[in-house]
Amino acid sequence: MENWIILGLDLFGTAIFAITGAVQGVRHRLDIFGVTVLACCVGVGGGILRDCIIGDVPVAALQHQYYILICIAIGLLAFGTARYWIKQRNIIKICDAIGLGVFTALGAAKGAAAELSMTGIVLCGVFTSIGGGMIRDVLTGQVPVVLKSDFYATASLIGGVVYYVLSFLEVPLFIRFLSVAFLVISIRMLAIHYKVQLPAAGRFLPRQKER
Repeated sequence: MENWIILGLDLFGTAIFAITGAVQGVRHRLDIFGVTVLACCVGVGGGILRDCIIGDVPVAALQHQYYILICIAIGLLAFGTARYWIKQRNIIKICDAIGLGVFTALGAAKGAAAELSMTGIVLCGVFTSIGGGMIRDVLTGQVPVVLKSDFYATASLIGGVVYYVLSFLEVPLFIRFLSVAFLVISIRMLAIHYKVQLPAAGRFLPRQKER
């Protein structure tokens, strides 16, 4: 039963991240193929990266057709309703926060199932949750959010550590998953609301004199 629930949440997280990719494609005025490809890359990118790193191949996205089909459907839907998505300015941040939480928990769970160390479990959660967003930003010509002064990957790192602690305490899997996902989503949303950011390198550099 738990495996089916986790699969359902995995597909949910895939759909959420696919939305961010599709919306970004719409905002950059890509054609229907470009929007759909971006939705697919973002939706399954993090999971593919994680599975390749831990040697779980063929990767889940290629074993089960549901992942790609969901991403394609979302890409086509977003393209057909482009005018609506253009007006939703915060949709990417909100969906990113939800996807970050869900995929942090999923990645950490998969790392724990592979019997990795604490570092491995935490990094599995981080790679799964930030991989898709990095692909999205790179493909649209932007500096990835995770590399800028934004409280993004840090929230995932915290979630991964909490997952390891709950696993060490033998907390049931489903409770572990929900607790970590909710924690990461909450941290990310609070960081967005209160504009919490990590220090950026630019603040320590001397200002250039105006000519």
